[in-house]
Amino acid sequence: MKYIAIDYGTKRTGLAASDTGGNMAFPRMTLTMKTREKFFTELLAFIEKETPEAIVVGLPMTLDGEETLMSRQVRNFLARLRRRCDLPIFIITEALSSFEAELELRDAGLKGHEIDKVVDQQAAVRILESFLHLSEEHRQRYD
Repeated sequence: MKYIAIDYGTKRTGLAASDTGGNMAFPRMTLTMKTREKFFTELLAFIEKETPEAIVVGLPMTLDGEETLMSRQVRNFLARLRRRCDLPIFIITEALSSFEAELELRDAGLKGHEIDKVVDQQAAVRILESFLHLSEEHRQRYD
């Protein structure tokens, strides 16, 4: 089963996709928020191109498991996405995915602006990898 992952941000949103078997995750692109309508047009075009069977969205939480302002913004995004897309949507709680993605990219030899271009995609990869490692019964569906 093929999935796409979304690391939603108010400025930049990272996108990743799995292989058709749902085993590995790959960075795909970063969307920049200009207007909400343009953002959703680009996002829906990406979804149509990738033809996933489901979507995974990272829900940021504090290390103590508490919701934040960003958590609420992601929940608002999920509601808007649900109105525009009929695919099954899963959420996975995440903390520090962007921070860890940045460390991975630095370890790979990238610097400054190079990291800024792809860190959100790499965070989406981390989100998708975490989801793919969950057993079916531990995957949380967004309804």
